[in-house]
Amino acid sequence: MAQLALSIDLASDTRIGAGKIRLLELVDQTGSISAAGRAYRMTYKQAWLTLDELNRTFRSPVITAAPGGRHGGGAQLTDFGREVVRRFRELERDATALAQRHLDVLEAAASPGLPKK
Repeated sequence: MAQLALSIDLASDTRIGAGKIRLLELVDQTGSISAAGRAYRMTYKQAWLTLDELNRTFRSPVITAAPGGRHGGGAQLTDFGREVVRRFRELERDATALAQRHLDVLEAAASPGLPKK
């Protein structure tokens, strides 16, 4: 099935796509940067750097985090972070719905025997 992949290039030279949004969703679900990174098969450092970039991209932070270690800590999406996720997912749904008839034609015309990426 043909799919549309959405990527948003902001004026700040930051790109937001499904991967960064998924990482935010995982932080929201797990309450932890390290757990979100593990679930997404990223190192803690990769996850932290990605989330830090997102926090610096906007005027308001998308996540807040408290140092943890053994005795607590954690991370959570801010209200603005939830809004970023919501808007991206809505835009993704709207764009897919708008493009669906074109995707169907392209899918029907595709050779069935080619390997997938």
